[in-house]
Amino acid sequence: MLQQTQVKTVIPFFEKFTKKFRNLDSLSKTSEKKILKLWEGLGYYRRARNLLATSKILVKKYHSKLPREIDKIKSLPGVGDYTSNVLAALIYNKPTIALDGNVKRVISRILNIEVSKIDFEYFITKNKKNILNTKRNSDLVEAMMEFGALICNSKTPKCGICPIKKNCKFYKSKRKIKNIKKEIINKNINIFCYLSKKGEIALTKKNNLGFLNEFNLPKIESIKNNRSFKNWKLLSKYKNSISNKKLNINLYYQFSKNIPNNYSWYSIKKNNEFIPTFTKKIFKQVSVLF
Repeated sequence: MLQQTQVKTVIPFFEKFTKKFRNLDSLSKTSEKKILKLWEGLGYYRRARNLLATSKILVKKYHSKLPREIDKIKSLPGVGDYTSNVLAALIYNKPTIALDGNVKRVISRILNIEVSKIDFEYFITKNKKNILNTKRNSDLVEAMMEFGALICNSKTPKCGICPIKKNCKFYKSKRKIKNIKKEIINKNINIFCYLSKKGEIALTKKNNLGFLNEFNLPKIESIKNNRSFKNWKLLSKYKNSISNKKLNINLYYQFSKNIPNNYSWYSIKKNNEFIPTFTKKIFKQVSVLF
């Protein structure tokens, strides 16, 4: 849940989720629809599907236990280098480092070298005896992440109270590396809604907008020289942000009895299906037509 999502946003979802599913067994037996409904509003729904898939594998293949080997943990759906190392350290006290953005920033400042220019695997291997010289590996992994978030943070590092500043080239140097800002991507999108006189909207699971692959609407990248465009009316122009993407959306509509293959009608006001927040905002826009 915490992937690309702030803790304060996750807490209410986490509490509701763990109250509903007390253990792996109960989670593995639920349906995708129920999981997505609990996840609704949190975004990045692939995480929910991966969580369900992983729970089934753990119950069936590993007797409801997380495997001890990092490679086996990493083979689970949705689990990469960072998550596999975190789990191995926190659960089994494995001697390893979990490289999230905070930890990478700490290392880059110690070396006073930009993150993009560091071979982190080589750095950890070269300094393994010094970095992993502890029996409290789980505490080390958590401490490094917290240190990067609270002391060696991205905007205002608290060098004055830093316990390792004597070994930090960033602190000592007059030519300090600069923070790399997350690139903001501006994107223009034309979205087309088929509507029925009954207050329904046509959606599909087959279309992929690049950031959403569930219950999408028709989309046409270019409206220039498009003969079918004359049938569409502009409803509204609005903005929407998803992660580092800023979307400028032109929303078009037409009332029609016929819809393309792979599309189905969904009631805008009485729909009981799981619908992502992005699509719900479109529901709100088109509701003024009924």
